[in-house]
Amino acid sequence: MSDPSPVLHRIQTLLAETLGLPDGGRSLRPDTQLFGAIPELDSLAVLDLLAGLEAEFGITIDDQDFGSDIFDTVGTLVEFVDRSLVATAS
Repeated sequence: MSDPSPVLHRIQTLLAETLGLPDGGRSLRPDTQLFGAIPELDSLAVLDLLAGLEAEFGITIDDQDFGSDIFDTVGTLVEFVDRSLVATAS
């Protein structure tokens, strides 16, 4: 999966900051597995990440929009944010 979205870099950085990843998120690719694959991504980190996404992108994540499927991979998280940005702009 190739993602030309400018959102990818911002999410890589946010994930690295939230999870304390040593490489600044540079090793995270769109196909990188997240929930269940990165031990640092526990339930508290998910809450921190959601708050970070809302602050970074100016979006609101409603309970009905939230599901574990958005945390399957970095790419699914990017797609979720892209969709949220489009919905917010409408």
